[in-house]
Amino acid sequence: MDTGNKVSRKSNILGSQNIILGGKTIIQAECTVRGDLRRTIPSSSTSSSNSANVAIAVGRYCFFSRSSILRPPCKILKGQFSYYPMKIGDHVFVGEGSVIEAAVMGNWVKVGRDCVIGKFAIIKDCVRIEDGTVIAPNTVIPSFSLVRGRPGVVVEELPETAPEGLDLKQLYRMM
Repeated sequence: MDTGNKVSRKSNILGSQNIILGGKTIIQAECTVRGDLRRTIPSSSTSSSNSANVAIAVGRYCFFSRSSILRPPCKILKGQFSYYPMKIGDHVFVGEGSVIEAAVMGNWVKVGRDCVIGKFAIIKDCVRIEDGTVIAPNTVIPSFSLVRGRPGVVVEELPETAPEGLDLKQLYRMM
């Protein structure tokens, strides 16, 4: 079965068995995806052991630019250091040189160049993050937001038609 994923040979994919790509995802050269950083303590949920091994789950039509880094968030809980899963929705664009450590990124999210998304940040659907923005750890960004600055703050509300401008099917077809 062809998933349509396009992964550069010059990308750095670690722990690929712990990464799920939903299909039609593009990972450019020098991009680092850290699937090896996964939960080491047993999950409290009763889910299957296979889902407990997923470090990064990526939706469809995602684009990770050159030199971007996807790294699952981590923390110490009850004296035990552990990584937690990262979930990325559909139509997510990550700009060149950006570092992502979010817990969740929704659908139709555009992250600009040289951004830092802090540990356990939650980015809801239809969000645009401007170049050079730094989002603090544990921040929740509401849907239909334009975020800018260091630290990143919501500076504008996006229109309801925002998903049309963030659709990455055309970009995928051009690659």
